[in-house]
Amino acid sequence: MRGFLLVALLGCMNAQIEEATFGGGCFWCTEALFKLLRGVEEVYPGYAGGHVPNPTYEQVCTKTTGHAEVVRVRFRPKEISYAQLVEYFFLTHDPTTPNRQGNDVGPQYRSVIFYHTPAQKQVAEEVKARLEKEKIFSAPIVTSIEPLQNFYPAEAYHWDYYAKNPSQAYCHYVIAPKLQKAREKFKPLLR
Repeated sequence: MRGFLLVALLGCMNAQIEEATFGGGCFWCTEALFKLLRGVEEVYPGYAGGHVPNPTYEQVCTKTTGHAEVVRVRFRPKEISYAQLVEYFFLTHDPTTPNRQGNDVGPQYRSVIFYHTPAQKQVAEEVKARLEKEKIFSAPIVTSIEPLQNFYPAEAYHWDYYAKNPSQAYCHYVIAPKLQKAREKFKPLLR
């Protein structure tokens, strides 16, 4: 009986967690940005959207797998909504450059939202349309909104990369400034 109650309790707790998947360039940066948010339980890097099963980082870097570097975000919708996550995603990277984020170039760095449900698709499309209408960016948003077909976790050394390597050059010069901007611009959403 005790085991059943524990399973039931865990089931109820898990029902309060939803998942979202975003690709906004290098997953080291995207992971670090989403980890700042209140209501976010876990963020883990991986690969999605391609045709090669269980790809390696080296394979994805060949630009032939179809996969994008992404993060899977587990969040509590009572604390932060999917719409807030989508808007944060758009405003913390450049969604106007196809297959590129800064010096990171290739289809694995494309801007993409992989929706898990029809409701997520609708929200993502609405947020994208609103930002376009408001002319938030000087160029059109090229972010694709696609159904999540697959997700493969990245190798362990990519997990928490920024937290483990803050003085590494890419972390210092690319990720740290983005985190600082997010801390200034999105204070109400932060932990």
